[in-house]
Amino acid sequence: MKLIRNGSQPSFKGPADWFTGNVRIDSPFQGEAPARAGGAIVTFEPGARTAWHTHPLGQTLIVTSGCGWTQCEGEAIVEIRAGDVIWCPPGHRHWHGATPTTAMTHVAIAEMLNGRAVDWLEQVSDDDYLTGPPTD
Repeated sequence: MKLIRNGSQPSFKGPADWFTGNVRIDSPFQGEAPARAGGAIVTFEPGARTAWHTHPLGQTLIVTSGCGWTQCEGEAIVEIRAGDVIWCPPGHRHWHGATPTTAMTHVAIAEMLNGRAVDWLEQVSDDDYLTGPPTD
């Protein structure tokens, strides 16, 4: 068994190539071979979000606090809240992050395939982000 104690790893800022706004990444983890699953706890400040990206084997997000948005290409933006679990299938272009006014934290879990868990693409434009989810 391997125990990674809370606070034993430094937090780091999400790279500008992969994120817009202030994003903090905590407790990154990666299974040891032959395991392929890894992930991290990611906190998005209001307005922060990922770039468009895909995962070769898909991704699971578990929202632990706050309120955010996510979108798969060609679909409407969807609001996500603490307690929600989101599955994004392999190869689907998508993004996720906070709303413009509320921070959001999630646990992100993805498996590696041929040494890759994610393929980063272009940033989500402010215009596309600010369309927000459909109103009822």
